[in-house]
Amino acid sequence: MASTLPAPAPSASPIRPSNLTVRPFFEDKSRAFWILQAAGWSGYLILRTVSSISNGFTLKGVITNIVETIVGYCITLLLSVLYGYYRGLPRITAIILTVMTLGAATFLYALLDTFSFSFIALPTPGVDVTLLIGALFLNFTVLAGWSALYFGINFYLIVEEQIDQLQHLETQASSAQLAMLRYQLNPHFLFNTLNSISTLVLLKQTERANAMLSRLSSFLRYTLANEPTAHVPLSQEVETLKLYLEIEKMRFEDRLRPKFEIDPAAERARLPSLLLQPLVENAIKYAVTPKEEGAEICVTARLVGDRVRIGVSDTGPGLQPTKNKPSLSTGVGIANIRERLVQSFGTDHRFEIRAMPAGGFGVEIEIPFHLG
Repeated sequence: MASTLPAPAPSASPIRPSNLTVRPFFEDKSRAFWILQAAGWSGYLILRTVSSISNGFTLKGVITNIVETIVGYCITLLLSVLYGYYRGLPRITAIILTVMTLGAATFLYALLDTFSFSFIALPTPGVDVTLLIGALFLNFTVLAGWSALYFGINFYLIVEEQIDQLQHLETQASSAQLAMLRYQLNPHFLFNTLNSISTLVLLKQTERANAMLSRLSSFLRYTLANEPTAHVPLSQEVETLKLYLEIEKMRFEDRLRPKFEIDPAAERARLPSLLLQPLVENAIKYAVTPKEEGAEICVTARLVGDRVRIGVSDTGPGLQPTKNKPSLSTGVGIANIRERLVQSFGTDHRFEIRAMPAGGFGVEIEIPFHLG
């Protein structure tokens, strides 16, 4: 059967994200070393050959440069092994051995360079002292430059590795703190709910006890299924709040009157899971519980530009004044939310506590509108 979908144009081949990802050059240190070694000595050979040609092209000169490059390449391979070994030694010992090794390598390089030159270009092979001294200066410059690059690159890699380790530790610490903050939410609520279930069982109200236990298991399943550091859509957070309030409504019945005003445009915004639950819990504790007629708890959310504005308010007694200043007894909830917002959004958020004009207490949170 022929496909009804149009075939893509030949020039419109899809580009996968993986093709756009560039691997760090030093991700494979061994590969990077061999590439740099080959590129560096190839460049050295080209420069030496060009310099020889400018002074008059001879086949013997080119062969001499090739031999000199091969010898230098082999000596620096030996130096890389020795330098790598010295890095595990005490600093002073490593410095002394490095200087001595560089001196010995320079002399060996100059000796082999001088002998190969005399073997190729002179009628009688041997080691000429004048040529040896000149080769010592040139070879020391080459090997010292190579050594400086070797230690510079390794120092850079060590610093990068330490930075990566520090960032990894900071990420772990941040995740651990977020998890700790999230896990602070459950014990108080769990104790109250289990206590209510126990009371219903003692009163032989088994149907209500079973219903509350079922809703409690659904709520706990949600809290365990989501990572403590995960961000969830606002719509999912609202559904979880409704489940939580259904459990509490079985305790308070008509005294608890929840109300939700959620802008559909803001439902996909993501926020830390169970961020609003402590606010609703505090509203129940300080607005519904103290008043015989209970209170209304209103949860609102709307999109304001590229920001999401979320509010939780109640019609309870609000801030209770004392002799000195208003006191806000909200337990761990407010501090918990402040910390989680800082961990998740840094300074790019707003958290305000206010008294409602018609009485009661309110909290307003403003965060970026993120879909990821």
